[in-house]
Amino acid sequence: MQLAQKIIIADDHPLFRAALKQAVTQAMPGVETIEADSLAAVQEAVDQHSDADLVLLDIHMPGTNGFSGLVFLRGQNPGIPVVVVSGSEQPHVMKRAIDYGASGFIPKSAPLETIGEAIVAVLEGEEWLPQEVADNLGDVSEDDQKFAAALSALTPQQFRVLTMLTEGLLNKQIAYELSVSEATIKAHVTAILRKLGVHSRTQAVIAAQRLGVEPPKTDLE
Repeated sequence: MQLAQKIIIADDHPLFRAALKQAVTQAMPGVETIEADSLAAVQEAVDQHSDADLVLLDIHMPGTNGFSGLVFLRGQNPGIPVVVVSGSEQPHVMKRAIDYGASGFIPKSAPLETIGEAIVAVLEGEEWLPQEVADNLGDVSEDDQKFAAALSALTPQQFRVLTMLTEGLLNKQIAYELSVSEATIKAHVTAILRKLGVHSRTQAVIAAQRLGVEPPKTDLE
């Protein structure tokens, strides 16, 4: 089998991106890697490299709230598998990553050799989790499935607006950050509420927060 030759590495910590790159190149000599340090940068990388074979995604990066970035990427780019690589290593977090469309979950504490083996396994069509977690997977709730489907229907700009809403920004502040008019933001908010099936900004924020994951205390600062 021809192994993948292009992998997007998405993590906002340069040292860990370097570690992931080392693991990837050791497992697959000659592989091309593209690095990204925010969700917006990941989306840009995917747009520019639509032939990428895999995205390695940290769920604690600028522009994403827990699994929201994973759900968004899977919705926008269903043909590119995503593996979550995170310091949030609780079994329920790993399980939810798979529920929301990840092809695997690699703990940041894993040795480089294990990371490489996991990546190769996913590229060969397998789903990869630490064995003790893989043996105890359950089913995602119907509500979570419905919300994930709704979230994946947002456009990239609508997703950015929703992320800013969860950060407590006002319409005029979001408009300034995105260099658009306040009327444009109002239109985006209206579309977000409709797609998520909610009736207020507060309900949209509460819905989005269900995808949150507590940042690991062991992450690099």
